[in-house]
Amino acid sequence: QEQLVESGGGSVQSGGSLRLSCVVSGYTYRSYSMGWFRQAPGKMREAVAAIDSEGSTKYVDSVKERFTISHDKAKNTLYLQMSSLTPEDTAMYYCAASPPWVVVVTLRPADYAYWGQGTQVTVSS
Repeated sequence: QEQLVESGGGSVQSGGSLRLSCVVSGYTYRSYSMGWFRQAPGKMREAVAAIDSEGSTKYVDSVKERFTISHDKAKNTLYLQMSSLTPEDTAMYYCAASPPWVVVVTLRPADYAYWGQGTQVTVSS
């Protein structure tokens, strides 16, 4: 059974930084595209960033130059380093893993089969 557990969320002031972590267990981590998504109250879940097993990455335009996705294969952990945070970044953040037949880095939520429970990020002005 695949499990993803996020941590690292919290409350910060505008301009601050946070690092989210997602520990993955239950399957071969290297086989998947991994991603971070977020959902603010009253809004649809949206992609933030994704990384494939070779380290290729994709970001949505709103977080480019501010967020960095990375992974530590030895620790089976996915990270999201967030800096220059703004109130618009306030949301529940989820990590996700694609099924094994998805072999490219993707920002499409429909390409992901396994999801964590989320960690809350709140940015105050």
